[in-house]
Amino acid sequence: MGQELMRRFGNRNIRWIQHPDEPPDLLTGTFGACTIAAIYGLPLIYAADNWPNCEHQYLQSEQIDRLTPPDLDINPFFCKFMDEVEWISHQNGRIEGYINWQGVLNNTYRLRGEELFIDMTLEPNRAKHLFECVTMTMIEATERLYECQRQTEVHIQHSTVSNCLVNMVSPDQYQDLLLPFDQRIASTAGLIGIHNCAWNASAYIQHYATLPGVGYIDMGIESNLVNAKESFPDARRAIMYPPVELANKPLSEIRRDLELITHDYAPCDMVFADIESGTPDDRVIEVIELCEEMSEAL
Repeated sequence: MGQELMRRFGNRNIRWIQHPDEPPDLLTGTFGACTIAAIYGLPLIYAADNWPNCEHQYLQSEQIDRLTPPDLDINPFFCKFMDEVEWISHQNGRIEGYINWQGVLNNTYRLRGEELFIDMTLEPNRAKHLFECVTMTMIEATERLYECQRQTEVHIQHSTVSNCLVNMVSPDQYQDLLLPFDQRIASTAGLIGIHNCAWNASAYIQHYATLPGVGYIDMGIESNLVNAKESFPDARRAIMYPPVELANKPLSEIRRDLELITHDYAPCDMVFADIESGTPDDRVIEVIELCEEMSEAL
């Protein structure tokens, strides 16, 4: 991957190109976003042209009611994963990178499917029990991985939550049913990052602002960026830019988007994730140059 980036973008400010002699990150991206689902027994699906996914084998109501967090000491998937972590340690000397532990809502949706949203309305105690189990697993699994990384002098002191589905629940539902679990994750780590994809996070900003130690937050351009900047003045802020718009919007419109972001939200990061394979390299370079231009003007 580093060689390909060098071939296509060798004169650009890309970390993999700048530091080719550092131990490679063999951890980030492993299992896609399905690690917790796999710990709970869902088979993973691998495809040639997509992220890893998990099978849609949803838990039934009675299974959730008697659910307990898996014992990670004997959990087949987690034990195999830790064997791979140990292999990375022996191979590279350092365990660089991150597992995408997702968020409570994302993970429980993978386990329960659309019925989760019915539970949140009609059976909130059932939903809370599932949230409790998944939260405990997220925290324990994260701490075990971080301990292995510390033994190789890689010190990570934060957690992240991916709330990609938060627009599927009302702000009140988030406050009452999900915020307490995000608060527990934040309190355990002391520093937390919040991912919202490229969606509108305006309705949830006031609740996110109650989390302790928000060090990073991202959202879509349709969010109230002025309010977000005021609510998180010390956090590293980012905008997730949709890959379809990156590929298809006229460059003049992308410029206007970046000017708006610069005015209302900067300093911040721009995240151009999941760029499609058909997006020309020239378009990627043009947008990099626009970002550099905006940065120099700050």
